[in-house]
Amino acid sequence: QVQLVESGGGLVQAGGSLRLSCAPSGRSFSSYVMGWFRQAPGKEREFVAAMTWSGGSTWYGDFAKGRFTISRDNAKNMVVLQMNSLKPEDTAVYYCTADRAITVGGIRRPYDWAYWGQGTQVTVSS
Repeated sequence: QVQLVESGGGLVQAGGSLRLSCAPSGRSFSSYVMGWFRQAPGKEREFVAAMTWSGGSTWYGDFAKGRFTISRDNAKNMVVLQMNSLKPEDTAVYYCTADRAITVGGIRRPYDWAYWGQGTQVTVSS
């Protein structure tokens, strides 16, 4: 079965950077779309970024553009979310997600994604 395991979360000061990784397993993901969502206390789950496994297409939430980058680490077979210029409002649990049949319109809807990791906590202090 599909498993997604996130790592790299932690505590960072405002303006700093974190690199989150998602280790997928269970099958080939060559035909999948991979994504990241986040959820802060009292807020709905929010789209962060997504990419086709091939890297041919990427999508970003408005808050993430120019600060966050989604990519694949081919050597480690991981999906990476590089987060720079972090702000306290970026504090949330960050989730890796994957889907083989998701539509462009569904990318930003968390309930459209088939597979989810357990999440990793990111805390940005001021």
